[in-house]
Amino acid sequence: MTIRVLLAEDMNMVRGALLALLALEPDINVVAEVASGDDILPAALAQRPDVAVLDIDLPGINGLTAAGLLREQLPSCRCLMLTSLGRPGNLRRAMAAHVAGFILKDAPPEILADAIRGVAAGRRVVDPQLALAAWDSAECPLTTREAEVLRLTEKGAEPTEIATRLFLSPGTVRNYLTTAVTKLNARNRIDAIRIARDAGWL
Repeated sequence: MTIRVLLAEDMNMVRGALLALLALEPDINVVAEVASGDDILPAALAQRPDVAVLDIDLPGINGLTAAGLLREQLPSCRCLMLTSLGRPGNLRRAMAAHVAGFILKDAPPEILADAIRGVAAGRRVVDPQLALAAWDSAECPLTTREAEVLRLTEKGAEPTEIATRLFLSPGTVRNYLTTAVTKLNARNRIDAIRIARDAGWL
């Protein structure tokens, strides 16, 4: 049986290399290639692939959001995330989005074809080192409100704006930010956002 694959990768050179690699596999046929997250669902609905190989970080909607849309509108297509962003938080977010596989771009070339076959066969395929890192990573130390304030700060909102949106005083918002920075052992708010984002807590 030939496995029909959709490939979503925004870097032309990387996408070309992946296409050339998969063309060597007699049982894998790339039926669609896209460079933007916004093009994933239309291409998938048109070509009906068995497996969608998606980069997480794409222009337009990201790969995880696209995976959720595929699960809703084309459940026969299983998603394999292929990314250079090997962080435990990304794996946890991918698992929450019910993706079938998660491998890193720096894995040996034969791993990709084997991962596609595994996902197409109904198995879950996860980079073992990343799985161990996710297993060992700590629980989120932030409260729901602290994470919410950090998330709004990441989007560029000032404490007064956050206070208005969350029906808090500006002083309370600043206290939440200070507490979040302290709990994450961060240097400042920007560092706290980076730490929380990398860990998958935002």
